[in-house]
Amino acid sequence: MKVADKHYRSLWWNAESAVLQIIDQRSLPHEFVEQNVESMQDFVNAIAQMRVRGAPLIGATAAYGMAFAMSVDSSDDNIQSAWDTLYATRPTAVNLRWALDRSRQLLLSTDATKRADVALKLAHSIADEDVEINRRIGANGLGIIEKIAQKKGADEPVNILTHCNAGWLATVDWGTATSPMFQAHDAGIKLHIWVDETRPRNQGALTAWELGNHGVPHTYVTDNAGGHLMQHGMVDMVLVGTDRTTRRGDVCNKIGTYLKALSAHDNNVPFYVALPSPTIDWTIEDGLADIPIEERNEHETTHIQGLDDSGKIEAVQVSPKGTTGGNPAFDVTPNRLVTGLITERGVSDASAAGLAKLFPELAEAG
Repeated sequence: MKVADKHYRSLWWNAESAVLQIIDQRSLPHEFVEQNVESMQDFVNAIAQMRVRGAPLIGATAAYGMAFAMSVDSSDDNIQSAWDTLYATRPTAVNLRWALDRSRQLLLSTDATKRADVALKLAHSIADEDVEINRRIGANGLGIIEKIAQKKGADEPVNILTHCNAGWLATVDWGTATSPMFQAHDAGIKLHIWVDETRPRNQGALTAWELGNHGVPHTYVTDNAGGHLMQHGMVDMVLVGTDRTTRRGDVCNKIGTYLKALSAHDNNVPFYVALPSPTIDWTIEDGLADIPIEERNEHETTHIQGLDDSGKIEAVQVSPKGTTGGNPAFDVTPNRLVTGLITERGVSDASAAGLAKLFPELAEAG
């Protein structure tokens, strides 16, 4: 997508210097910072410290991490060592394991002298595949938005509530939940997006930044405003992303998503999830029982980051000194609360049968 009229992906390979470059998302939306990733520790920090974030982008970054590891040492032992190191960075998003497994399987069947080139080519492919998957998700979600727009009339905007950032910054390009929004806007459909702040890291500000750059009308609201907006008929649909979805359609996403689903259910507002197929974990069924929930540092809840009056990014404490902060990063929305899963192959019911119909080969292999 565009930043100040220049097209960017969230990560890109600089062929001239043979290095991966990323947007350091910790500085957004206040500063736009490009960063080189030049060591295994850089890859670990990029993922663990949320310089890159979002399940698809984490997977793509990990694939480039495996390629870097092979450029240093292409032995069998280092394949496993790099896999272990990168897998330990974040536990919840399934794309991380998916990309690492895909890399390991290919590399172990490749001659050691060719592994560096093969791993880099695979990383490029994973990044390009993600862009196309998200474009198709947008096209399929566009149809849902079009139907709502037809019922409302041309002069009324389609009001969409979203949570966290499932935009192009969370993927390689387009985004998952934002892709239908961008494509609807480009098609001339009148939109208005309610953007949750998404404490504690305020990732909704990233969504607002993306929408603003694309010219999509939006309003930034507190996390607890969603239920009120739905009660008063101000939301036509909820559209969120996902970090891991089970084979039966339970959805694990940023903390607070479950509460939005409950409000949507109580107010008869359709609740859709933008779901790229690599984010489906075919090995598990019960999201509440089987998905590990990342517990992040309490500092993220007791402090908040923003610009001070001099324009400098600072963190200030918002809690009383000595108060302990709890910080579960995700929650699970049961499939019964999900209206539909918008995938690259179409829109599915949130059920084992629905997903298996769209992805029979993956369901069988899982």
